[in-house]
Amino acid sequence: MNLEEILFPENLEEADRIQAALLPKLKLIPLKKKPKMIAAADAAFSEHQVIAGVCLFSFPELELLETRVAVEPLTFPYRPGYLSFCEGPAIFKAISRLKHKPELLLLDGQGIAHPRKMGLATFIGILLEIPSIGCAKSILVGQFQDPRIKKGNYSEIVYRGEIMGYALRSRTGAKPIFISPGHLITPQESLNLIQLCLSEYRIPEPLRQAHFLSQKIKLAHL
Repeated sequence: MNLEEILFPENLEEADRIQAALLPKLKLIPLKKKPKMIAAADAAFSEHQVIAGVCLFSFPELELLETRVAVEPLTFPYRPGYLSFCEGPAIFKAISRLKHKPELLLLDGQGIAHPRKMGLATFIGILLEIPSIGCAKSILVGQFQDPRIKKGNYSEIVYRGEIMGYALRSRTGAKPIFISPGHLITPQESLNLIQLCLSEYRIPEPLRQAHFLSQKIKLAHL
């Protein structure tokens, strides 16, 4: 199965087969080293296009080093559990355009907290062979206890008896965000690293800036 076939399935049945074929490649192992450069990616939609923005930062300083964008046709309509095939091609291309290879990826979506453990962060992490973390604004699978109201509190996301990640109170009084490892990182490391990316906003700062970048390009296209 080549890259083109993985990124552009023709139907749901083919998408299911791709997720199943990638699953054996998933590794949840400790990071080999602390990242010095991290990239955050987000996507927006404009009519029949997907606009992906990626921001590269120094870490832990979070100094913006580089930005890249990619605009791709929307070939796979959004369906829960299949975000990778909707946003994945544009995000993959945007990350691949970076001059410097990131040592960690943050994606606006799920990692293994997914019915088939194949959320956007896992999908992209496997294809690029880069440690990755999913950070979502809503939960897709699993149960969790609502974290206490103060920023920094968290609780486990459990699905079928397995810890898939964490619900994190990223801002006092705000709704929690949902963290799960994507690839080549552990759940606890994923939580720890996201906590280091928090500012005064609900969304971690790298992803917040990637969101603004994709929205800016979307407005330019409109």
